[in-house]
This record gives sequence, structure tokens and C-alpha cells, in this order.
Amino acid sequence: MDYQFKDIEKKWQKFWADNNTFAAKNNSDKPKYYVLDMFPYPSGAGLHVGHPLGYIASDIFARYKRLKGFNVLHPMGYDSFGLPAEQYAIQTGQHPSVTTEDNIATYRRQLDQIGFSFDWSREVRTSSAGYYKWTQWIFMQLFNSWYNKDADKAEPIADLVAHFETNGSSGINAVCDEEILSFTADEWNAMSEQSQQAELLKYRLTYLRESTVNWCAALGTVLANDEVKDGFSERGGYPVEQKKMMQWSMRITAYAQRLLEGLDKIDWPEPLKEMQRNWIGKSVGASVKFPLDETTHLSQLATNYIEVFTTRVDTIFGVSFMVIAPEHELVASLTTPEQKADIDAYITLTKKKSELDRMADTKTVSGAFTGSYVTNPLNGEQIPVWIADYVLAGYGTGAVMAVPSGDQRDYLFAKHFNLPIIRIMDIQQMDTEADPTKEGKYVNSAFINGLGYKEATAAVIAKLEELGLGKAKVNFRMRDAIFGRQRYWGEPVPVYFKNGLPYLIDESELPLVLPEIDKYLPTESGEPPLGRATDWKHPEGEYELSTMPGWAGSSWYWYRYMDANNDQDFASKEAIEYWKDVDLYIGGSEHATGHLLYSRFWNKFLKDIGKVVEEEPFKKLINQGMIQGRSNFVYRLNLVDDGNVRSYYLSKNKYQEWKKAISKAEQQQLFNEWGLQFHFSSLDPLVVTQQLAYETELHVDVNIVDNDILDIAKFKKWRQEFMDAEFILDEGKYICGVEVEKMSKSKFNVVNPDDLIERYGADTLRMYEMFLGPLEQSKPWNTNGIEGVFKFLRKFWRLFHDAEWNFSVSNSEPTKAELKALHKIIRKVEEDVERFSFNTSVSSFMIAVNELTDLKCNKRAILHDLVIILEPYAPHICEELWVLLGNEPSTLSYAAYPKFNPAYLVEDEFSYPVSINGKMKTNISFSLTMDNTEIETAIRSHADVLKYLDGKEPKKVIVVKGRIVNIVV
Repeated sequence: MDYQFKDIEKKWQKFWADNNTFAAKNNSDKPKYYVLDMFPYPSGAGLHVGHPLGYIASDIFARYKRLKGFNVLHPMGYDSFGLPAEQYAIQTGQHPSVTTEDNIATYRRQLDQIGFSFDWSREVRTSSAGYYKWTQWIFMQLFNSWYNKDADKAEPIADLVAHFETNGSSGINAVCDEEILSFTADEWNAMSEQSQQAELLKYRLTYLRESTVNWCAALGTVLANDEVKDGFSERGGYPVEQKKMMQWSMRITAYAQRLLEGLDKIDWPEPLKEMQRNWIGKSVGASVKFPLDETTHLSQLATNYIEVFTTRVDTIFGVSFMVIAPEHELVASLTTPEQKADIDAYITLTKKKSELDRMADTKTVSGAFTGSYVTNPLNGEQIPVWIADYVLAGYGTGAVMAVPSGDQRDYLFAKHFNLPIIRIMDIQQMDTEADPTKEGKYVNSAFINGLGYKEATAAVIAKLEELGLGKAKVNFRMRDAIFGRQRYWGEPVPVYFKNGLPYLIDESELPLVLPEIDKYLPTESGEPPLGRATDWKHPEGEYELSTMPGWAGSSWYWYRYMDANNDQDFASKEAIEYWKDVDLYIGGSEHATGHLLYSRFWNKFLKDIGKVVEEEPFKKLINQGMIQGRSNFVYRLNLVDDGNVRSYYLSKNKYQEWKKAISKAEQQQLFNEWGLQFHFSSLDPLVVTQQLAYETELHVDVNIVDNDILDIAKFKKWRQEFMDAEFILDEGKYICGVEVEKMSKSKFNVVNPDDLIERYGADTLRMYEMFLGPLEQSKPWNTNGIEGVFKFLRKFWRLFHDAEWNFSVSNSEPTKAELKALHKIIRKVEEDVERFSFNTSVSSFMIAVNELTDLKCNKRAILHDLVIILEPYAPHICEELWVLLGNEPSTLSYAAYPKFNPAYLVEDEFSYPVSINGKMKTNISFSLTMDNTEIETAIRSHADVLKYLDGKEPKKVIVVKGRIVNIVV
């Protein structure tokens, strides 16, 4: 029977499901291997052909590792909390759990039909209360921990309390807020519980603080930076402004150095590691306090200085102004009445920009003067204080000392606002050598003159320390992670408030389940949607109304897969000690400074508290490239006649002809050739519009295009406006335009894998996605090439069948050539899979099958091993052939991968090119064991040679062993 892929694939998908074929054991004598994909958010659109790329690659590797004798954990689940489901709920009133469940059902159906070897017994959903119970539990551990710098790890907050009770704050070296109290043990013990809890909040690894956030009023929530584009929400396109709000945060900064060092110990793509290094942004420099000028209204201020961090403290003599962030806490106090209108107007403008926009905009110069001044701590110079949006409140101290002679942005700012440009005397140069032709004035910094950079820096820091106005400091660009969202569809924070301070609920109360609410919008008083819940109140106070961000549930999920059904712990100690970490993780690089950074942070914390055994969660990471859409276009020519528009759809070549026709005469000639009844000269000049003829380029659904040829009948049915479309064709066909773009519904270039599986089968889809190109590279989708892969699988199936499609395999001994073809592919695929070069394997399979077809090979010994080698790529067809080969009822999934035997590739003869008087005439094969004399003797008597000699006697026969034979006559 011919290759009936539909029946075969349904049969084996059911077999795998019924027999739980891919269930992994939490202990085994086999070595473990953990293969993981970044789990998907289940959107309503389902999967398009770009989504499975990484899944197919990981599945090939997981199947290969099973064949290699590993106990493989290859799970799948859903990152199922998120804003899209909530927005749909707002629009329709349907509970987000309902749409999420429907979307998951679609994803599961699609994933199953592609034939993935997932262990579905371990499926997780972040929106399941049984799962987020443990997300809440981890939050509670973070709340109950502080970071001890001396031990370089997180420790229980109870240990900190015990220290306070016996020693006060003395001897504590913690990652904490800047403004902490200094107290004795007696003073601590005399504090009220409320005061103690307020102070402890400054040390906890998760805490409340006022933060500048991306606030979207239309969505009623805070958005992450990657959810904002050009000042608008990515979802819905609503305005976003910068706003200060009390928010939960996590001290990821406590782990900054460990996160940096850990990058040297993992096998990740270097560009991704560099992104994290830059995001963490370690800088060695100094903290400097610039005292507020005594003329400034100090009584209104909490502090009498502005602190900055700088990596070039040696340039302090070149400071001519200071810039603070528009959100800086001192802005209101520093603003004089004369400058208030300008400052307020500027702050309003800044609120409309996201932080990413502000960081990216290096060309625009803008700012406003506060009217106040600070004093340079080393020379007493008065320095004006400005605000500008290129300084961010959350980076460093939210203030910078501006040195326009040494920084391009400061220089442009100074030039724009006509501020002084002070040139710092070159190190080791006396001020008598100052160059008067250069812009700005030089300053005398005598006490560092003649010193090198390091010595000058040390001298300045020493002077600042002597004055009590500065110190050496290591700073990190990374900020603490905001951990709250003012929306409904997320994990409730397991906290209640009493006297304005947060307290954890009891662990026995977990999970704190999302309550039912009447609608999913903020309350009329502006509270988050959870404020609508009735009878949802802790006995001792009010629950937190914000929910956790989307990254909460994804920051530890790989551990839940290790023991997904455990209701006593997030995973058992035994399971964690067995699986340890993820050996291979595949996902997108867009998560570099989000999910991947937060996951490493939580993993290190869990290691600190003794819950996991590895410092890093993911040993090896591969970023799969993007499959881009191949868009098709139709070209519409609109002709305006007496105010009426007549439209024609031009095939690609006709459109190109139109674009080349510039003059009205040339255009009129084309109309005549195309048979269009349109004449420029016949139009009354009084009613002629400015554009007589104009064209538009329209995306068309790629699913009604085949090999760039439009199905006109389907096009007319596609949308109402095209029902009466008129076409100008090329030789009877409408040829569409083509462009490679991001695969998107808006571009109508989304290819549904369901359609391809229906037409060609899952095995064809799997192999074709790998065949498109290297896994890590982006590549355009082109359905036109899939036919070739389908033909390959039919040819592979044909090896096992005779001319009438009867199964026919011989038990004869394989020939040398057949063994050579087999062992070439054994070695090639093994090498390719180990280096994740899946596309080259597909090409090699095609070559191997062609070779065996040419050899008319149907030997069981060859085909048995070939089936095993191909199984990771095309599991359904291979399982079927495995059974036909007599291996029923066992599955092929746990067979042994064939051993490569290099002896079969050793050449024992060589085909010598034979030349007569320098001209190549023929090829003759001789054993490589023959010496030159034996080869010469054989050559002289060989029939082919005698034919060319035509009775002549060779004068000389030159033999170059293993290369060539030359006969001289």
C-alpha cells in the first residue's frame, strides 16, 4: 500500500497517548537528560508554522537521546496568566479562565498532531491554583528573607531579627534600602511592632516602595517596558505615561554580581550573555554628594545634598551643571516659583515617554532649569540643577554630574542651553600649557596634576572621603524588579495589610485563590479589579489588590515539571536531586533580560534556601531563529473617471509595466493594450481630479495563493469588496508580488500547520521546518518547497515495498556499498544532531535514500537501522515501518541507536584515472593492497587500455599509488 500518512499518524498518536509512551521516571539507572522548551502563552489564534520550530528541534533531540539510552524528561505546559485573556474578558464579560481553557484545547490538539514526544502527565498551567500555590509560596520565602553580603547569600529574616534583638543594627552588611535606621538592641526591643515591621521591610527581598512605572489608564494596569512601544501599549495602542506608584519590588540587584559571574559557567549564545551583562551593567566608580547651595530653601528638603554615581570621578573639576530625573524625589522642592511652569510642563511631556524611548533617544535635547544650585564639593563652584528625560530615576541615584567636555550628551545639552563647557586640564599637563583655541575654559586641579588616571581617581576619592562627601562604590545598572500589576488575571499576592503594613497569610491558607468579580475593570475609585471582590477579606486586614506579573509563574516552572503532581512541595527533594537542572533549553532571545534573567535570580534564591541543588537553571540554551512570513500582494489600479473610481487588479508583470509608464501617453498606451475603456483626453478638465490613476498594494491571504499564483475564485469570495474584481492577467494567470516579513495575521501571511498536516502529514512538516535552514537563523517560510520533502518520505516508504506496494524486505546479507551508505548516514546524523545541525541531516537522509534506491536495496539489516536513525525526525512513518519489520508490539522510541562502524567506510580499492600521453581515457579500479608493479602489469593487459593503444606498445607506465596512471606510447 502507498504511503497513507493520515492513517499512520493518527494510529501512532493514539498509541503514544494510550500507552503514556514518553512518561519519564524520577529515578533510573540510565543517565538523565532534561530537554525543555519555553512554554507558550495559549493565544486564541493557535499555532502558526513559526511556533513549532523550536519544539520540533527539541523533540528531535529528546527522541535521539532516548535512542542513545538516556532517561529523558521532555515536558510541556502553558504560561496561562496574561493580559490578552483579561482584555477579551473586559470586552465580552467572559471569565478569562474560560477563554484560556478553550485556547489550551486548541494548542493541545495542534501539538499532538505534530507528534511531539511530550510527557503530558507532567503538564503545568500557571493559572491553575495547584500551580500558583507554589508561586505564592516562593513569594513568601522571598518576603521572609534578606541578603547577607558577608555570606553572599539570602538568609531568613528571623536571623536578622535575632541579630537586632541582641546586637542592634551594628555588624549588619545587607542589601537594603538606602535610608535605614541605626539602633541598639535596647532601642530595637523598645520599638513597636509596627515600627519593627516598617524597618524590616527595608531589608526583605520582596518589599513595597514607590516606583516610576509605565501606567496605562485605558488598560488600568502597569506595563513592563517590553509591553510599551513609542509611548503606547503594544496591546490596544493605548497611551502610556510614567507614573509614581506604590509597587511590590524584588531585590534582584542583590544577586547582580552572582548573575554576572554565572554567565561564565553556562553554555549560552554569546550575544545573549552579552545582553545580560549590559543589562546588569556593572560599573566601578564613586558615590559623590553635591551639597545644596546655601541659597537654596533647605528647610523644605529631606536632605541637604544630591548624590550621584560616576565612573569618572577624576573629571569632577569639569562639572558645569547637574541633571536629575524628572521623577527625582527632590524636583518639587528644588523648583523655584519662577521655574515652576516650565518644570511642570516638562514633566507632563516626559510622562508620555516610556523608559526605553528615553534611553534610545540620543539626538533630542530637552530639559528645564529648577532654579536651584548645588556646590562642587572640591572647588566650591556653584552648579545649576536641571531636569532632563535622559536621566532615569531608577538608574543609579537618578542624578548625574554633567561634564560637557567629556560626554557627548552633556556637551549637546550644554550647547543647546548655553551652559559653560569646562575643559579639564589633561592629566600630567600644567595649566600653563592650556590651549586657548579649544572651546571652554580650563580649570586648575593642582592636587591631581601630574598623576595618571588611577592615581588621580584614588586622590579624588580620598579627598571626598576626608570631607565626608563621597566614597568608592561599585554600581549596577540593573534595578530591582517591579512585581505588581493592577489587573485581575494573575496570581494573587499572599499578603494582607494591617495598619498600612504588609503581612503574609499563613502557609496553611495557600493557595490564595482568585475571587470571582462582576467585571474585570478597575473600580470606580481607581482600585485594581480585585477591589470588586465581595467577601474577600483577611480576618486581620485587607488583601493586596494587585496581582503578580506575568513573569512570576515562568520563573520556576521547570522545577514543577520534575514532580508536577506533588501537593506537599513544589517538587520533592528526590526529584530535584535526580533531575538537578535543564540540560537543553530552547526558546527566543527576546526573553534575554526578562524571563531568563528572572529565572536565574529565583533559581539562585532557591539554592540559597536549600530547596534546589544547582546555581544555574539552564546548562545549555539555544535561541531558535524566527520563521518569517512570505507575504503575497495584489496590485490594484484605481482609475478616476468623472468622480467615479474603477478598479483593476494588475498581475505582477503588468503592474511593473505600469510603474515604468511615466507619461500620460505611455499610460494611455497600456490602457489600450489591456483593453480598458479609459481615455485621459475624453475627460472634462472641470471634473478631472488631481489623480486620474493611482495604485495600491494590498496584502492577500497566502492560503489562497499557490506558487505565487492567485486563486481568483477564492479571492473573490475572500472579502466582499473583491466580489466584482476585474483582473489584468499574465498569460491567463494572476501572479502575486512577494515580500518576506514578520508572520502576522495583519499581513495575511500566517500559515496554519493544520492545513499542511492535512495535505502532507506531520512528518513532512517536521522535516521541512528543519530543512528550511540552521535552527538559530531566521528564515522565510515558503510552502512551495514542502512537496520535495513529502516526495522524499514516499521514496523512503518505497524502499520497503515492491512495485505493487506490497511490503517486501529481504533477509539477504547487505553488500559493501549498502553498508557504506548506511554507516555514512549513521555517522552524519549523529554528528549533526549533537551539534544541532538538523537541516544538514535532512539533506543527508535524502542522499542516503537516493543511494539505497539506486542500489535497489531492500535488505532488512540496512532498513532496520535506517528506520531508527530517521525516527527522531519522522516518528510516525518510522514507528509504522518498525512494526512492519516484525518488532510489534514494542515502540521504536526506546530502541538502541545503531553503532557506527568506521570499517565500512574504509576504501579497499581505488578507481584510477588512466591517461595515455597525458589525455584521460578511462577509469579502472584496483585494490589498494596492490603495489605499483602489480598495477602496471594489470594495466598493460587490461582490455580497455588495449583498445585505446590500438596495438601500440607502451614505452612507459607511470603509476602514482592511489592517484593516477599515465601511459606513454
